Amino acid sequence: MSDVSVIILTHNEEKHIARCLQSLHLFTREIFIVDSFSTDRTVDIARSMGAVVVQNPWVNYATQFNYGIAHTPFQSTWLMRMDADEYVLPELATEINSRISTLSTDVAGVYVKRRVMFFDHWIRHGGYYPIWLLRLWRRGQGICEETWMDEHIKISMPGNAPLKTIQFQHDLVDHNLNNLTWWTQKHNNYAIREVIDLLNIKYDFDDTQRVEPRLFGSQEQRKRYLKIQYASLPLFTRPFLYFLYRYFIRMGFLDGRRGLMWHFLQGGWYRFLVDAKVFEVYYHAGRDKQAIVNYFRSEYGKDLSPKQPRPLGQS
Repeated sequence: MSDVSVIILTHNEEKHIARCLQSLHLFTREIFIVDSFSTDRTVDIARSMGAVVVQNPWVNYATQFNYGIAHTPFQSTWLMRMDADEYVLPELATEINSRISTLSTDVAGVYVKRRVMFFDHWIRHGGYYPIWLLRLWRRGQGICEETWMDEHIKISMPGNAPLKTIQFQHDLVDHNLNNLTWWTQKHNNYAIREVIDLLNIKYDFDDTQRVEPRLFGSQEQRKRYLKIQYASLPLFTRPFLYFLYRYFIRMGFLDGRRGLMWHFLQGGWYRFLVDAKVFEVYYHAGRDKQAIVNYFRSEYGKDLSPKQPRPLGQS
């Protein structure tokens, strides 16, 4: 077994958790789950399969995940982030077993590819594969950035030494088994977080340090750069441009009928919903920064005021 422990956040994941844990057991038995008080069998299944489970009230993803980093009972050299609806392919498990112990000490993190499944169909086009994600990092050198959306693991080197990461060749799979109603409700909830993230680019509500935006940097740096460019485009124009880019220029049409559903819903409908919610904010609060902060506090119970930065590894 490799010197890796895995952190997973859960809430009502009984459809997925056994599949996820079974794939992880190919390279580790050190699995730490932070559950936000599931009401189904998630916790029982996880414990029966050897995972250590604690329960902690949900605030947001970054707070919950950083709690997991700070409180994991395992002392492995490497930590890994997984979602409950993901699983590791056997080839990636073998690669972790064979390579992780051979990495030089100046390697702080490892990127792996994620493949997305939708209605049991692998979404290969539209810019959705490969998606490179930093999922393994050395203990004490990574923390989840506290953004409202698209949280990434930020890594650092002691003494500001040059940051070095590598890529593994094999994949993990994102394959959610819930129905389409669940999926649309989830993205409706995501939309308000996306609104805050987009408005934050313009209004800088908080002083959180985020991934540095760079067009030719890592996947998350490029994504942050492109989101800043996207935020500068006109409302209700950018969702159509984005869908057309994904579906035609990046050849999403090659994913067939299920690909049409995915790219239209995730790349078109969802982005249009976000813009409609941005319009709603401006309609009720105008464009004054403090009025927008007050609107989110009264309407959604979300505090956008600056927060004190947290030391690395603390929740």
